[in-house]
Amino acid sequence: MTDCGCEKARRDLEEYLRHEVCKTQHSDIAEHLENCAECSDEALVARTLTDVVARACKEAAPEELRDVVLARIREVQASH
Repeated sequence: MTDCGCEKARRDLEEYLRHEVCKTQHSDIAEHLENCAECSDEALVARTLTDVVARACKEAAPEELRDVVLARIREVQASH
């Protein structure tokens, strides 16, 4: 394994967190994150944000909001 450096780790961070990089790249980025506090902090923020968004997407929107959005969609569709 070789440390891939900050530029590559940051460029490929989202794919790394979603396990969308090859095994070699994954190992290289993981090694870099273990040894670079700044990139490790950035990965923690990205991972936390991803988790929060994923949890929020699992919740249903309030019925009132749904009704307002659907009404607005119908208004826009009717005007076109």
